[in-house]
Amino acid sequence: MSSLDIDFVRAQFPAFSEPSLKGQAFFENAGGSYTCKPVIDRLTRFYTQRKVQPYAPYEASRLAGAEMDEARARMAAILGVETDELSFGPSTTQNTYVLAQAFRQWMKPGEAIVVTNQDHEANSGPWRRLAEAGIEVREWQIDPETGSLNPQDLENMLDEKVRLVCFPHCSNVVGEINPVTEITAIAHAAGAFVCVDGVSYAPHGFPNVGDLGPDIYLFSAYKTYGPHQGCMVIRRTLGELLPNQAHYFNADVLYKRFTPAGPDHAQIAASAGMADYVELLCTHHGGPDAGAAEQGAFAHDLMRAHEVSLLQPVLDAVKDRNAVRLIGTSDATRRAPTVALSLNRPAESVAAELAQYGVMAGGGDFYAVRPLQAMGVDPAQGVLRVSFTHYTSQQEIDQLLEALERVL
Repeated sequence: MSSLDIDFVRAQFPAFSEPSLKGQAFFENAGGSYTCKPVIDRLTRFYTQRKVQPYAPYEASRLAGAEMDEARARMAAILGVETDELSFGPSTTQNTYVLAQAFRQWMKPGEAIVVTNQDHEANSGPWRRLAEAGIEVREWQIDPETGSLNPQDLENMLDEKVRLVCFPHCSNVVGEINPVTEITAIAHAAGAFVCVDGVSYAPHGFPNVGDLGPDIYLFSAYKTYGPHQGCMVIRRTLGELLPNQAHYFNADVLYKRFTPAGPDHAQIAASAGMADYVELLCTHHGGPDAGAAEQGAFAHDLMRAHEVSLLQPVLDAVKDRNAVRLIGTSDATRRAPTVALSLNRPAESVAAELAQYGVMAGGGDFYAVRPLQAMGVDPAQGVLRVSFTHYTSQQEIDQLLEALERVL
């Protein structure tokens, strides 16, 4: 595989030519990525040419509906699932809440679900609230030193009562990439369905959900260079088993069953721009010229290789510092480029100091209160989080390391 052409990549993101952002190195990508030009172009075209009720016979409406259908078909193909197994909703948090209500109706008191304390609260809180309906909630706990989840611990928790296992592809503070296929196989062998929160992983390359094997996979398009939409894969077997959460007359359409609110037409249509971007990367770097899943895998590996090469020096620079605790593994090949640091002072004030050196980073708990508490970190003090993705340059990494040296 050729190495990532960073100049080509950055040319696809208007933010990097925006005068007001000149000299600012963006290291809060875990909170939301810059948007690529194909998405912006599609969103602009929709609002200027097709901002009508879609699926009517007149031309503007026909084109609007066709573009929405295109987004679902192309993104589902990249993810390795059937077109109607991909739903769009207002956010991943909202999508998870709706799913939890469906499970609340489907499950019986005394049955159980498994959640982790490694999760962002969006993939933990809604499931934990099922306890109010008499459902047993079991917590798969992280190692308090490393933040890791041990699959063997999960295996010991499973029995015939467990209906669902929920866990993150990777945590938004721990960063370690969990073995989704292995964990899914363990849960399926015990007769449980699997829900994976991919919000912190998908920005680093779209996964082939079909190959990974979970029944539900969730991520946020605004973190994968797209519009503010929640993307939700629900495999057919589970999707048709759970009670419909939408209008009764939409019950026979799988991608509508778990989106009770009206769809955001423009943002769904613009999501096709994410597929455009994957194609652009493949074409420019000599990747496959056909097969959406193959193109997605090529782009995924291209992104990850670039990120890993930039990430290891950052981990090496912070892992042995006095008064700094690196959360998660220091092996770049095992984690996403989301680096959380526990310090001996409030993290938000350190992020403010970094801003003086043109580094945009964040400090706080990042809705990861449970994993921070489990690892002995005071959520009120929080962690400093520096996070990047494949469009980050070596120059920006150098700027970050120099700023960290001054601030830490």
